[in-house]
Amino acid sequence: MSRESMATQDDTPNGQTQLSRRREGDARGPAHMIEERHAPAGEVRTAQINILSRFTLYSGVTQTVCALVFVILERQSLSLMMLLGWLALIIAATYLSARWLNRTSMVRRTDQLPVSKIQMAIFDSAIRAVLWISLPVYAAMSGAPINYTFTGGLVAMMIVSGISVAVIPIAVASWVSILAGGLAFAALSGVGTIALPGVGILAAFAAAAMVGFLLLARSWQGQIDRAGVLAAKRADIRYLLKEYEDRGAGWLWQIDAQHCLTYVSPRMGELLGTATYQLLGKSLSSALGKGSGIGTLLAKRERFEKFELELENGKTSRWITLSGSPIVSEEGEFQGYRGVGLDITDSKSSHAKLQHLANLDVLTGLPNRSRVRTLLDTALSDAKEKGVPCAIMFLDLDGFKPVNDTFGHPKGDAVLKTVGRRLSDLVGKRGSVGRIGGDEFAVVVDDAQSRIGMEALAEKLISAISEPYMIDNVQIRIGLSIGCAYGPIDGDTVDDLVRKADLALYHAKSMGRATFCNFDPQMQVAAEERVRLEHDMRQALGTEQFHLLYQPLVSAETQRVTGFEALLRWNHPTRGPISPAVFIPIAEESGLVEELGGWVLRQACMDAATWPDDITVAVNVSPSQLVVPALPNTVSDALRKSRIPANRLEIEVTESVFMSAAGNAVDVLKRLRTLGVGIALDDFGTGYSSLGYLNKAVFHKLKIDGSFVREAATREETVSIIRAIVMLANSFRLTITAEGVETAEDFNRMRDLGCHQIQGYLFGRPMPIERTREIVGSKWEHRLVG
Repeated sequence: MSRESMATQDDTPNGQTQLSRRREGDARGPAHMIEERHAPAGEVRTAQINILSRFTLYSGVTQTVCALVFVILERQSLSLMMLLGWLALIIAATYLSARWLNRTSMVRRTDQLPVSKIQMAIFDSAIRAVLWISLPVYAAMSGAPINYTFTGGLVAMMIVSGISVAVIPIAVASWVSILAGGLAFAALSGVGTIALPGVGILAAFAAAAMVGFLLLARSWQGQIDRAGVLAAKRADIRYLLKEYEDRGAGWLWQIDAQHCLTYVSPRMGELLGTATYQLLGKSLSSALGKGSGIGTLLAKRERFEKFELELENGKTSRWITLSGSPIVSEEGEFQGYRGVGLDITDSKSSHAKLQHLANLDVLTGLPNRSRVRTLLDTALSDAKEKGVPCAIMFLDLDGFKPVNDTFGHPKGDAVLKTVGRRLSDLVGKRGSVGRIGGDEFAVVVDDAQSRIGMEALAEKLISAISEPYMIDNVQIRIGLSIGCAYGPIDGDTVDDLVRKADLALYHAKSMGRATFCNFDPQMQVAAEERVRLEHDMRQALGTEQFHLLYQPLVSAETQRVTGFEALLRWNHPTRGPISPAVFIPIAEESGLVEELGGWVLRQACMDAATWPDDITVAVNVSPSQLVVPALPNTVSDALRKSRIPANRLEIEVTESVFMSAAGNAVDVLKRLRTLGVGIALDDFGTGYSSLGYLNKAVFHKLKIDGSFVREAATREETVSIIRAIVMLANSFRLTITAEGVETAEDFNRMRDLGCHQIQGYLFGRPMPIERTREIVGSKWEHRLVG
């Protein structure tokens, strides 16, 4: 049988494959005409880049001129060096963009550019848009005066210049969105809601421009398609078949109505270890093996795709796939099958390897999260069947983050590898150890019927992990907390058990380091209670359930009120007062603290506006708020609306802010200081060592924790600590406030030790705003012992 007898296939528009048929006596063979409805994607990309390159001079001149005009407009408001540097960057960006486009477009018309070139063009336009709008946004955020009318006109010109990238819809969409969105953000940040009409006009203009550009892009696309549609081509079918067989792992086959081979490629004979001529006339099912199942498939006389089977050839085996289509005459008579085969041994082996790697943690070589879930699912099924409970233990390393922060990630990775080995050695055949991410591990125990045994195993794991680690002659110590749930006792699904083990781990960590906890139903009750409180808190936001109380700050020298600390309180409609120690952590974990903290800032500033101009207000800010870059904008907005000067507002932060994201927190604190706001370090001396941050010119005040004040009455060591804190603060020119002062003796002691401000119940418990107006200017001299 000749190769011309093999018919080719072509995908029709509706996705069905049409088999070309060869009439008896047709000298042309099975070659047929193929007409594409659209130009090839590579040629479309080439045309798009060519169009972009034609606009380089226009877009470069427009962007540079607009930037130059903005520099002239803002030369009195911003640093000249900043303006010139920004202008130079824009000129450089437009030059590099034009040069890249011109070089990329210098290809033959027949060349087909890869999709990466279009992605680069999209990235280029987005970067240039971000670069241009960055200075107006910076000027607005820094408070520099901006002529938004002229700036809006310049941005409108920039948006119009987006025609230079309109041939790529994503590029022009990002161009218009970045410019319009950036100016809108700048206007709202700079002048607030006054800018809303202008922002609306800008949005309408941008939308109109966007629609026009997209219509233009569609028109260009149609022209490119019409110009790029290929004429029908005739090809020698024998050459195509030879190329397919010689260059790939595929081969061709054909059978008659009795399923006997009438054509087979030599490649198939090699795989079967048989000469090609010996296969002709033999049934396909017997050639492949009776157990292959191909006979049943052929009997259906239907098209099939990628039927997978294994071929045995002596000591070796290969995996192949077969695809075939029935041959039907013009009269509708079944005449056999023709199709293709493909050797998939290598890809199947690679898939198996990838599947294996997909189940492993790359760093430790332990099962990853997905594999741990599979192992737990198997253990849970066995537990239900055999009646022997299994267990899942969640392990979290205590104090691991400072290892990365202090010694670097390479040493942290070395610690994690060692942890994995120690856990595996101890667990042994009792279960499987996996790493589920970060510094979290898991242990699946198949037989957990002895809880005493599980507790003993947990103690061994905690003890082993607590042993020091010597990494490059550096000794590192960490701890381990463990939460455990039993299946099917605590849960009969994987998700349920994982959730219960996580609750147990959460409880273990709340109890301190190196702790093991089994799941208890009360933990779920507590978790559900937290969920209900979170829901109630969301409902309470914006209502009168939240209110502020104020505790006075008194000058140690004059004994007069110099300010108040704002304290948030929640009066639940059914539960009554809820302690901040309960609802503040929930707000931080649920993401509500930003909205709640913004309300506190605004309300405290509005209340402070009713006090004399020399009275300050202090507001506590949580660490999770400090990692939000928009916090300085929130503070600035609160000051603007209350019309109080920035030096009347103090932001209080605790030392825990340095436990995570310290770099971001310090950056935000510095931005707050540039507004003129005071920054106080609360509870100094009780938390993470933050001495290294005192020389960053961020803080203006240290607040000594009340525990030191109370202990100073009975412990001389505490007095020495306070003296050291006072000396340290004085060396940095910081104000010192003593908290928790409850007696006149405490007051005299803190005053004599050098504290500048005093706070505590001696001067009053937290009080409503109405009471603060009564005591402003009061002096407590008659209540103190001189």
